[in-house]
Amino acid sequence: MTTESQLLPFEQVPLREYAERAYLDYSMYVVLDRALPHVGDGLKPVQRRIIYAMSELGLSAASKHKKSARTVGDVIGKFHPHGDSACYEAMVLMAQPFSYRYPLIDGQGNFGSPDDPKSFAAMRYTESRLAPYAKLLLSELGQGTVDWVPNFDGTMKEPQLLPARVPNILLNGGQGIAVGMSTDIPPHNLREVVSATLRLLEKPRSTLDDLLEHIQAPDFPTAGEIVTPTDDLRALYETGHGSVRQRAVFERESEEIIITALPYQVSPAKVLEQIASQMQAKKLPMVTDLRDESDHEHPTRLIVVPRSNRVDIEGLMAHLFATTDLEKSYRVNLNVIRNNGKPGVCNLRELLGEWIDYRRTTVTRRLEFRLDQVVDRLHILDGLLIAFLNIDEVIHIIRTEDEPKPVLMERFELTGTQAEAILDLKLRHLAKLEEFKIRSEKDELDEERQQLEAILDSPKKLTRLIRDELLEDAEQYGDDRRSPIVQREAAQALKETDLVASEPVTVVLSENGWIRAAKGHDIEPQELNYKAGDQYLHAARGRSNQPTCLIDSTGRSYQLATHELPSARSLGEPVTGRFSPPAGAVFKGLALGEEQSKVLLATTAGYGFTTQLSNLYSRQKAGKQMLTVPDGAQVLPPAAVADHEEAVVVCATSAGYLLAYYLNELPELAKGKGNKMINIPPKARKDGEHMVGAIVLVKGQDCLVWAGQRYLRLSWSDTENYWGERAQRGRLLPRGFRKVDFLTIADD
Repeated sequence: MTTESQLLPFEQVPLREYAERAYLDYSMYVVLDRALPHVGDGLKPVQRRIIYAMSELGLSAASKHKKSARTVGDVIGKFHPHGDSACYEAMVLMAQPFSYRYPLIDGQGNFGSPDDPKSFAAMRYTESRLAPYAKLLLSELGQGTVDWVPNFDGTMKEPQLLPARVPNILLNGGQGIAVGMSTDIPPHNLREVVSATLRLLEKPRSTLDDLLEHIQAPDFPTAGEIVTPTDDLRALYETGHGSVRQRAVFERESEEIIITALPYQVSPAKVLEQIASQMQAKKLPMVTDLRDESDHEHPTRLIVVPRSNRVDIEGLMAHLFATTDLEKSYRVNLNVIRNNGKPGVCNLRELLGEWIDYRRTTVTRRLEFRLDQVVDRLHILDGLLIAFLNIDEVIHIIRTEDEPKPVLMERFELTGTQAEAILDLKLRHLAKLEEFKIRSEKDELDEERQQLEAILDSPKKLTRLIRDELLEDAEQYGDDRRSPIVQREAAQALKETDLVASEPVTVVLSENGWIRAAKGHDIEPQELNYKAGDQYLHAARGRSNQPTCLIDSTGRSYQLATHELPSARSLGEPVTGRFSPPAGAVFKGLALGEEQSKVLLATTAGYGFTTQLSNLYSRQKAGKQMLTVPDGAQVLPPAAVADHEEAVVVCATSAGYLLAYYLNELPELAKGKGNKMINIPPKARKDGEHMVGAIVLVKGQDCLVWAGQRYLRLSWSDTENYWGERAQRGRLLPRGFRKVDFLTIADD
């Protein structure tokens, strides 16, 4: 009795080995038969099969359109056993003039739009035929130029490659993702590519720089400017990978900005959506209106309306280039299947060299195929000529012999092919005139044979033939460059402060750390409402597009966006909700102004320095250490520093000592403890005396010395009584004002 194992023999393979082999087979299939184009014709298998199937259906550029479903059915039924939707999508892509630089298919119906390339109609609605450019891929197909392989079920043959007459791999480019590799080849201009190919064809030792005289950059289907620096473009063509940046083209019409061209594969609707979202978020206050006026006459016409004629148009567009798809970067990776059947990344010289080798082989095979046809025809013509010279005897043999073929071969020393041709002659071809036709055809074919043999025997003549054909094709199908190459500076997005309306504001901080902002500078911070148990601490005036800087009791500084602060009509919000100050730290003051403006930072220990406001900026929630606070000392609120050569520092202690000296005696530091501003003797310090305030005065301003609810007003000339040098003790204030609480500058 036979066992099941004897009837069904099987092989045991470890799972690891089987999985590795299966995945490797799949990987090679994806790389070689699906995702990467071949350097010869620049097509992936699905694209090649679509083009070939359409040619077999007779859908040439001169024929009538046929339903796309008919083509897709032939492709998936005969050559490409995959999904019809994927096949149709590949077909649509080759018909979109905004996707392909030189479309291979002429579509009729809805084949998508730049707004949404995948909005094409179903294949049962659209019609298609081959575009005239496709002739460059198909015209030599039946001339022995390529190998033919069985289709997926072995019932018919399909071309392994198409005999491209031009370097289509660079002209239309392509994208694909394989296993472990991908390809991104941008489209180029036909005339430029042919010019570079001719340079390398005639001078094989041409360098990359020689070729770059002809091909300077890709040429996209859209008229956007290529703004990639020249050095980057050279590196791209030298290594085979890099990136290309394309920027929209705009012009100014009256007070409006007109965008007339977009980068490759950029949707106008998406660009408008990106700009509109910034407008809704109030991040684009200099733009008041946005609309799309595109039509058949103006395929791209997007209108951006600035708020006024004072808006910096170049700065606004630079911001839009940096933050929207009005400028887009395209990855480039010249990864193709080479002539040896292996994938690899090529530089420009290698890519053109590989195609030239492919073209030489194709043209050689075409000439050899034609030469074989000519020689075969001459052989038959020689036999026919013998028959005409001996026509009566030939007729007699045919009429009298049962097997005339061997008799003819023996009598006239003919080959079997010649004898068959004689026997196949029709009676009408036995006329006297036919002999002259045979002799004339024989002379023409003799001359053609000599020309073919001469070309095949001479590499120079073969090169000349390839050159002439390239020039002819470039003349017929070439066009001008669409994407201009322009040197532009890199686009920079506007700073957040530049995007905010510049309005006067007063920022108010309370003792418990609640902050708010009031419009205008005429607000009285002390008169605002505060939470129970809270009161006014400090205020600063500036513009809404300037950041607010705060400083806490540990000397750390923080930064806030002023335009995001709550209105002064409310009680504000706690600053601690936005930052993470050290445990126990409280906020002591704030500053507001231009980045280059200066502030005076000081502690109650009598030390301080001036610094640029930008030094207080910090994006960190924990802030940054700015002011070194001595033990037992407190941080004083920052004081604005006037930009004046005769500015004077006025500082006072809690014991009533006041000192004034020129600002230039105080150092400007980026951070630190600072220098001694006023002298507080050790014994007085031990008794609790400390510096209560420091301000900077200029001529025309008055100083208010506050002692409880009373204040002493000192004009510029009055402060001369207290002038001295930095770090001196100063002079006592009048009685009644020797318990100083703080100093301020009079508003009026």
